[in-house]
Amino acid sequence: MNNKVSIIIPALNEEKNIQLLTKKIFKNLKKIKFEIIFVDDNSNDQSKLVLFKLSNKYKVFNPIIRKKKRDLTQSCFDGIKKSKYQNILIMDADLQHDPKYIPRMLKEFNKDVDIVIGARKLITGKNKGLSETRRFASIILVYLFKIFNLKTSDPMSGYFIFKKKIYLQNKNRLFGKGFKILADLLVNSKHKLLTKDIYINFDRRYHSQSKMNFRILFILVQFILISFLKRLFI
Repeated sequence: MNNKVSIIIPALNEEKNIQLLTKKIFKNLKKIKFEIIFVDDNSNDQSKLVLFKLSNKYKVFNPIIRKKKRDLTQSCFDGIKKSKYQNILIMDADLQHDPKYIPRMLKEFNKDVDIVIGARKLITGKNKGLSETRRFASIILVYLFKIFNLKTSDPMSGYFIFKKKIYLQNKNRLFGKGFKILADLLVNSKHKLLTKDIYINFDRRYHSQSKMNFRILFILVQFILISFLKRLFI
């Protein structure tokens, strides 16, 4: 069993969440060897200062400060490139993804699957961190993704674990921008990926705001359309 994992956490203006999330990771991963790579996406709060202090405190803490145009997917890619372990876990910085699920996700991942997904329960509405508007938008987008016959109930999840080699083998095929790296990997990987859903409770956001907006939605729809056309004509 491979219990080494690089935890990639894209972050934008999350100064009030970074330290608490780090403590939760340490609390829940006592038997797992890990590194934490927060990728700050050019924040304009005090996130950089918090990350600097934590990097001096923990040897496993390896933050990245981006100065480029803000983009969550590119932030994740930068973190993957810097990672030292072959198991990559992506999660949000806003405390909506509870680290307590990581040991279970890693256990399932060691059962020879390509990606283990922390899936939200979108249909039931039992997600205190998901507004009805966002839940409805997610359901519509999940429905659109059905054209790709993906074997997951939540291709929009931002909480998942996979092998670094999947990114390396497919990086030139990926859409590579926007909000949802998981969907990009599932839709555009050369070979169909075997997935496993682990249902999670999607916690409410405490100290930050959702990054979802009309621009992000437009990019997602653009991604779906371009990916669909590629399948038709390539």
